[in-house]
Amino acid sequence: MNRLLTAVCCIAVASVPAFGQKATAKSNTTDQQFVGFAAQTDMVEANLGQMAQTNGSAQDVKDFGQTLTTDHTSDYQQLKAAASQPSLEVASSIDAEHNKAMIDPFAKLTGAAFDKKFAADMVAGHTKAIALYKKEAAQTQNPALKSYAEAALPVLQKHLDAAKKLGKSK
Repeated sequence: MNRLLTAVCCIAVASVPAFGQKATAKSNTTDQQFVGFAAQTDMVEANLGQMAQTNGSAQDVKDFGQTLTTDHTSDYQQLKAAASQPSLEVASSIDAEHNKAMIDPFAKLTGAAFDKKFAADMVAGHTKAIALYKKEAAQTQNPALKSYAEAALPVLQKHLDAAKKLGKSK
């Protein structure tokens, strides 16, 4: 079965429900895919934010890492609340695919090499995430998920803007 794939919010969404869930309606399938994407994104970004604080060399990378950790941890809690209303599954750990695609490439990087890859990945990832969150906000029939996606968009935009500034300085 296809699974929801992302790379810090940046690989395309698969066409089958995430986490092996069978959907009862088309909107539930799409909503479950979005919830799967959002959960993996939040956990990966919080994890990479922690790595930036320890492996990054530039203070702006470390500071941005702290912001990501704080914001995406909070966002994950908001996602869990929004997804509980339609009883959608929210992953509680980063899956193997995301670990391999997103965390492992950073594991051996430190200093300027970490900073450069981190900045580039954050721009690409947040650009994709914003597009998917906008799509969910526009298309979902679920008021809790619509509200969640709309509320997350300004934070994601703030992250994208900060990541672009990082990229210019690296």
